[in-house]
Amino acid sequence: MSQQPRYFIKTYGCQMNERDSEIMAGQLDQMGYQPAASDRDADLIVINTCAVRGSAEEHAFGYIGQLRQLKDERPGMTLAVAGCMAQEAGTIAWLKKHAPQVDLVFGTHNMHQLPEMLDRAAESDEMVVDVWQSAGEVVEHLPSRRKDGVRAFVNIIYGCDKFCTYCIVPFTRGRERSREMEPIIEEVRALADEGYQDITVLGQNVNSYGHDLEPARDLADLLVELEKVDGVRWLRYTTPHPRDFSQKLIDAIADSQKITRHVHLPVQAGSNPILKRMNRKYTKEAYLDLIERVKLKIPDASLTTDIIVGFPGETEADFEETLDVVRRVRYDSAFTFIYSARERTPAARWEGRDPVPNQVKKDRLNRLMALQYQISLEANEQLVGKQELVLVEGVSKKNDRVWACRTHNNKVVLIDRDPAEDLIDRFVPVRITGAKTFYLTGQQAGRPVSPPSPRRRVELPMV
Repeated sequence: MSQQPRYFIKTYGCQMNERDSEIMAGQLDQMGYQPAASDRDADLIVINTCAVRGSAEEHAFGYIGQLRQLKDERPGMTLAVAGCMAQEAGTIAWLKKHAPQVDLVFGTHNMHQLPEMLDRAAESDEMVVDVWQSAGEVVEHLPSRRKDGVRAFVNIIYGCDKFCTYCIVPFTRGRERSREMEPIIEEVRALADEGYQDITVLGQNVNSYGHDLEPARDLADLLVELEKVDGVRWLRYTTPHPRDFSQKLIDAIADSQKITRHVHLPVQAGSNPILKRMNRKYTKEAYLDLIERVKLKIPDASLTTDIIVGFPGETEADFEETLDVVRRVRYDSAFTFIYSARERTPAARWEGRDPVPNQVKKDRLNRLMALQYQISLEANEQLVGKQELVLVEGVSKKNDRVWACRTHNNKVVLIDRDPAEDLIDRFVPVRITGAKTFYLTGQQAGRPVSPPSPRRRVELPMV
């Protein structure tokens, strides 16, 4: 009997990309492939790419380059490049010029045709490029190979209609297309029956969900229905846009026992002129009003955000407005980035005419991080002495004597690990004993409140 072919999927980027990789893995399973532990053991390598930031693209290009030697050693191997970068003409041109080892290139819109595309690549002596420039209908009931444990991602809306001037997502993911509510509920019910308890619903602008359905629905409607699914303990949603974060959604979160008390609201900048140039469609004042309404209704929520520094034309006064927002909101944490130009976006053209010097960008980023780190530490210190229910995610990467856990409001907690007891993917009560900038420390305060996960696999097909 011949050995089954093996695949390895390398994933860059967001949870949407992780979910895409699970769907690609499911299709490969149906084709008779089995997962490989590493790229060196694989007959097929799929690089699922991200184009949101320059650093992700650089890492992907670097990895593709490294695979040339492996392909020389094993010429029968198939290499495929997928995802958001594949939607960019510049990426395809680079691959044709610098990466002849790549056999197949496909984008985000035709991932469901992976088996057919692999057959074509096997029959061709040249690189097969199959990238759709627009998305078709939402394809339901695709096979999936989900990760182990109790956590699962569920797509509810694809694409983005916001067209922020720095963002390439509308070009790589297409316009917004919502799934019908009933298939989503059925999927979550099936996941709960399999033992998944921590469900995250996904969308580029997740709270835009349902506006294109007939009749129109919204994220609050969906979350209220998912709340009723037996077996689901926590419900998460990512990533919301401040413009569409309605009072109805705030009320639904406040009234829920399952929707996690973590509200991520990317502000991106605090200056109204910069927000306008970014096409964010809200003002600083409107954003701060939204934050106050969230704090009033959900006082125990942790607040996080995304911030870009050095956007084309950003002055010192503009940057001070961003610092003012951080001081007033007092985020629990923030993802901070130096602006990087993205192909086909208006801001990429502005960067050439009105750039912020690199040293100024770095200085502003350092000042922003110093402020946020101090606020994060102070926020964590307020939790010392409290008891929290945490989900044990695994052994800490930096210290194998402690478990890395996560609270209902998305705080990382480290607790002592007893090697004789496997707590991975279990919900455990802990008492918070200490606070650091990026995490909390705690002690187990009782027995786990959930049974062991029924799913444990040895193979690791995706990274």
